[in-house]
Amino acid sequence: MALEPVPVARAAVRATPAERARVVELFVRLCEIESPSGDERAAADAVIAELRDAGLDAEEDASASETGSNAGNLLARVPGPDGAPTLLLCAHLDTVPLAGPVEVTEEDGMLSNRHPAILGADNKAALAVFLMVARRAASEPPAVGLELLFTTAEERALAGAKAFDRSSLHADLGFVFDHAEQVGGLAVAAPTYYRIEATFLGQAAHAGIRPETGRNAIAATALAISRLRLGRLDERTTANVGRIEGGTAANVVAERCHVELEARSLDDGRADEVVVGIVDALTEAASDAECDVETHVALMFRGYRLARSSPPVELARRALESLGIEPTLGPSGGGSDANVFNAAGLPCLNVANGTERNHQPDERVSRQALETMLDVALTLVEGAA
Repeated sequence: MALEPVPVARAAVRATPAERARVVELFVRLCEIESPSGDERAAADAVIAELRDAGLDAEEDASASETGSNAGNLLARVPGPDGAPTLLLCAHLDTVPLAGPVEVTEEDGMLSNRHPAILGADNKAALAVFLMVARRAASEPPAVGLELLFTTAEERALAGAKAFDRSSLHADLGFVFDHAEQVGGLAVAAPTYYRIEATFLGQAAHAGIRPETGRNAIAATALAISRLRLGRLDERTTANVGRIEGGTAANVVAERCHVELEARSLDDGRADEVVVGIVDALTEAASDAECDVETHVALMFRGYRLARSSPPVELARRALESLGIEPTLGPSGGGSDANVFNAAGLPCLNVANGTERNHQPDERVSRQALETMLDVALTLVEGAA
């Protein structure tokens, strides 16, 4: 059913001391289960076991064949009263690749990895919080319906959410807690994201005997990159070259070079414009270097923008205020599963989870942030009623 009028959180809901302790313990346990994109099986099994222990069943879809993961997306439901709205809470199971094992340590209330590698708080902070919400809802049914979705391959351009059958959801609005900012942040806009791949094709030759007969694909690629504007292009737009690979040996003029780039913008038209500029620069540099180039452009996801008055923004804002937290509304430069659901017509907001330095080896999150985000999630459920 539609949420009319705009939902308002009537009062703050706070976790019990036992729930606060458990959400931290659960977070640590989940972080220490390695689950880089494509290898989420162990994390999925842990989530299924936690849901079953709470008395809930989890449906696993058949998306693994599409995403390349060894697990599917998981969906659990807590039915609400007849006529009540339904909330979607979504978190992803996967992390970026690990550079080392995860062994969580705590110092002065701050949780981090003992080793120089990611912690996995992105997005296991949200996993732990939502599993605690599920446990509370199973024992104390809320006045709204809940759908808890745990996706795979989010770090691969939202592949799990894109492969999920969104027609199976009954939710009226949704939330992901995947915004790595201070608690209180609401990402009301997110960018459109393009990935560009190009392979430069030259001519191999002996670098010491016949270099003039060769055409160096690496040099052509470097020429193209030198002509690009990269980094922050304007307040809404960024571009990056992230990976380059080519050549066979130092004594061979490189015949082939592959480069991967991206462009993203909060403005769809501007994103398209930057992509056209990148492709033109690649093509012109190849021609100037007497090489060929094969380019491939993929739209990975579309951006979204939610009005301040939209139901998920209003609900989140009032939930935060009831807890004494000042909401901060602004855009995000990153994508999340919220992009997929908004594109499908389901209003979905990305909420800050208090994690810091995500995707970095010094990633961390505080015990207080985990406990506070559990309060926020519980208050959102109460407020939606």
